[in-house]
Amino acid sequence: MNEMKKELIAPCGMNCRLCIGYQREKNKCAGCRNEIDIRYVTKGSISCIIINCPEIKKSKSGFCFECEKMPCRRLKQLDKRYKTKYHMSMLENLNYIKEHGIDEFLANEELRWRCPNCGNIVSVHRTTCLKCNEQVK
Repeated sequence: MNEMKKELIAPCGMNCRLCIGYQREKNKCAGCRNEIDIRYVTKGSISCIIINCPEIKKSKSGFCFECEKMPCRRLKQLDKRYKTKYHMSMLENLNYIKEHGIDEFLANEELRWRCPNCGNIVSVHRTTCLKCNEQVK
């Protein structure tokens, strides 16, 4: 039942599996690291400062935690917005991945973001499950 995948964790620490853009049926986004099919890459992904950062392209892990400028201004802004609006932190995600590894992070995400009613993965951008409409946050 493992629905969390390494390739769905963006360089900034966002779990694209939780994004409404990834979960929706119409105009579905394939995630920030999608390099296979350009039809499923959103305008936001193409123009993202973080994805296009030259430091990310040089890093072994592909995550911002390797950068000496971490957290940069853009990452701080993104983290603040997500903490305020969605109660999720990109910086906490990145630090967790750095300290515990991607596999443990994914295992925790599997548990943290499951609907208690139907078991569907919920969206960080919604307060109800998209499958059963159960209140989740």
